[in-house]
Parts: sequence; structure tokens; C-alpha cells
Amino acid sequence: MGTSQGQPNSACINSSSNGSSSQGTNVSYETSNMEKQFSTLESSQASVDFTAFHFDNNMNGSPISDDYRADNNSFELKKKLKDLEVSLLGPESDIVDSCQSFSNGSRHKGVSQHNWSKIVEMIPKLDLKEVLITCAQAVSDGDIESASGYMNNVLGKMVSVSGDPIQRLSAYMLEGLRARLESSGSVIYKALKCDEPTSNELMNYMQILYHACPYFKFAYISSNVFICEALENESRIHIIDFQIAQGTQWLSLLQALTRRPGGPPFVRVTGIDDSRSFHARGGGIHIVGKKLADYAKTCGVPFEFHSVAMFGSDVQLEDLVVRNGEALAVNFPFALHHMPDESVSTENHRDRLLRLVSSLSPKVVLLVEQESNTNTSPFFQRFVETLDYYTAMFESIDVALPRDDKKRISTEQHCVARDIVNIIACEGDERVERHELFGKWRARFSMAGFVPLPLSPSVIDSIRNLLKHFNENYRIEETDVAIYLAWKSRFMCTFSAWRCS
Repeated sequence: MGTSQGQPNSACINSSSNGSSSQGTNVSYETSNMEKQFSTLESSQASVDFTAFHFDNNMNGSPISDDYRADNNSFELKKKLKDLEVSLLGPESDIVDSCQSFSNGSRHKGVSQHNWSKIVEMIPKLDLKEVLITCAQAVSDGDIESASGYMNNVLGKMVSVSGDPIQRLSAYMLEGLRARLESSGSVIYKALKCDEPTSNELMNYMQILYHACPYFKFAYISSNVFICEALENESRIHIIDFQIAQGTQWLSLLQALTRRPGGPPFVRVTGIDDSRSFHARGGGIHIVGKKLADYAKTCGVPFEFHSVAMFGSDVQLEDLVVRNGEALAVNFPFALHHMPDESVSTENHRDRLLRLVSSLSPKVVLLVEQESNTNTSPFFQRFVETLDYYTAMFESIDVALPRDDKKRISTEQHCVARDIVNIIACEGDERVERHELFGKWRARFSMAGFVPLPLSPSVIDSIRNLLKHFNENYRIEETDVAIYLAWKSRFMCTFSAWRCS
């Protein structure tokens, strides 16, 4: 989800049309012929009415994921690794702590000796995740001999892009480890970007991921419902989207606005582009503008599109063309974690952008981000966190797509694996996948002058109804200011809304 993936289906947001003010927002899946013509990632699901319900909106506290960390307690982890070594080579083995093999971070060979033939014989009894972690620890310690041995003799025989979720994930994490060990992380990552499928193929892979998992629907539906309610009385609306991608999210919003009592408002969308979306749609951002303008015309919605063809971190005030008299909504869908922060550059574009947006006095700012902690964590902790997070993601893909499906393999390779390699193999400004937990985002927004907005029953209800179409292992947990989408016990992403204080 780090890269711009797909766009949502036309999840219609049906405002009340009885002539009175809206008492809630009904969300339903309805795909018209016109939407099919313009949308790139439409749902084929049957029409379903989503009706709002009420709940206690004064909840205190937050889900445990605010304090969530991967199990990287130093003592416990070293004990587990030692236990694994003993299980592999016996209590009298001549393995030593790889930390003793190096000094000053230099890349020398480790002094430990491994009986690789014996370890290979034990592969059927080994836990792949534990072996992967052991290899990552060796990479972290600079134990080149041990790390290379595990990669070449053990892990290469255990992973498979067509296996179970941990085998598939491990195949890509192994590539990340190889790239890091060879100091070629950025080279490998750039090679992955250059080895793109065709535009049509990439768009197809994005569609597959979009329909298989609810992560992007969660982002787009929650944001659209909130915008409809927050700006329900505004006659002129300006939406700044920092990850416009294919622009399909806004088709459902345009459709919903036609149901407003008294007619739709004027809508202006400012779309900020990125190179991956450019490749997926096969051309410049003007393609998005034309698609939205054509669809707005069919809906009878006065519309204007403004393109900003640059990375979000490069955006300046003059690029946004904010006008008086327009109610402003700013959208950050899986976008802010790509912005370098103070740990990467003194310019700190992550916080600079939030201050810039705050200066515009928007009515609402929407934030959706992955609930993972990979921004400033040291390599080994980052590796363990990535392993835990993407294990859940690969499990969630596994229940939706056959393991031997070649398109599923290509989808994971082109839409997920490149992010994993970037997190593991790259450092500095080459590492663009830099996720933070909601607690950290909340602190950043507060420092920029924002306060969180309470979540309405309509937003909660819309997401609950969305999840009825997916595996029962998906769930949500909400506080008064955020919705957490989880796979089993692992929180995957969060939605929140903000206004200026």
C-alpha cells in the first residue's frame, strides 16, 4: 500500500433527498454504465444499502495498536535465536554470538562455523519465520558468512512465490536481505521500478489487489462519507488530493452530490501526481482530469480540475491555487508516509506539508495510513515489524486468491514486493516507505495546529457494511477519533479526520 495502488469502485454515498437536512449518509455499491465507462477499478458486487446506526461516540482510549510494537525485546529475541541455533546444531555446536565477530560495523566474515549440510537436512522441521529472523540478525550484526549461508543454503530452499503466505512473503524479504547485504538496495529497488509491466498489466494487477482486500475501499469510502457530511451545506467545494492516482475515488462523490437537496455544489479537484500512477494509467494527469470532468458533466455537477504534476514533497503554496469562498478538503490516502521527515532531511517535508495545509484553513483533512512502525526504527527492529505486518497482509490476500494463480503472483510482485524490498534494503532518502503508527501521526497533526474530529455513526456503519463482503477475519476497532482496520489481531491501517484548532 505504500505505492499508489488502485482506486475504489463506485461506492455511492447517498445523501438524503427528502428536502430536509441529511440525518446520515447511506453508502451503497451501485455501478452505473457511465461509471463502468470511466472507472478503472470498479466493483462487481451487487447493490447493497448501507444504513447508518448510532453508537456511543464518547469512547475513551485507543486500540492497543497505539502501543503496538513487534516482538523485538532484545533479551527474548536473542534467547529465541540461540534456541534456534541449538535446535539446528545441538548444544555442543561451535556457533558463537555473531555480535562478537565484528567491530565498528565493519563487514568481516563471522568466526562462527555452521554445519550447513546438517541444517539443510533439518529444513522440513525448521520454522521459516525463525530462520528468516536469524538471517536478518546476522545481516544486522554484519556476520556475512552466517547471513550468506542462511540465504544460499537454507532460505532459498524454503521460500516460494506460489507457496503459503509466509513462504511467499519470505521470498521477497529474502531478496531484500540479499540486496542489503550486497549494498545494492537502491539498485535493486530502482531495477524493480524499471522492470514494470505494461500500463494495462499494472492496472490489472492493481484491480486484483483492490478487489481482493478492503484496504483501499476502507480509505476511500470513509473519506468520501466524511467529506459529504462535513461539507453538506457548502455551495463551492475544493478537494486537494495528495495521491490522485486514477481519480476514481471522486466518481462516487460526484454521484452522491447530485442527490443534494437544492442541487449539487460546484466542485474543484486539485490532483497531485506521482510517477507510478503515471505509468499505470499510461499517461499524464490530464487523463484523470478529463475522466472526472466528463463524468461530472453526465451528473450535472459544475466541475473544474487543477493538475499538479509533481511529487507531494515538492508541493508549495502557489501550486495549490486556493480561492476565497471555497470550502477546502485535503485528502492524504496512504500518501504522507512517502514524505521524508526530520530523520531524512532537514527540510522535513512531512511536517512542512502539514503546516502548509494548516495555513490554508481547510474544513477537513482526511488521513489514512498503514499502522506500522518502520520510519526511524533500526534495521533489525524494522525487519521484524515488516515481517509481522506483511504476514498479515499476505494471509489476507491468500484467502481471496488461489495460490497457483499467476496473476496473484504478479500482483504481489508488482504491487507489494517492491515496498517490502524498499523497507528492508534501502536507507536514507532511498527508503521511501516510512510508515508511522497513528499515535505519531496524531502528534504531528497536533504540532501543525490540527485537532481530531469525532467520527460519525455513518462512517462507522459504512465500513462495517463494507467488511460484510470480505473474509470474517477482517474487523474494525474504533475510538472517538480513529477507525482501525485489522486482519485478525493485527491492525493494518487507520482512518482519521482533522480540522484546524
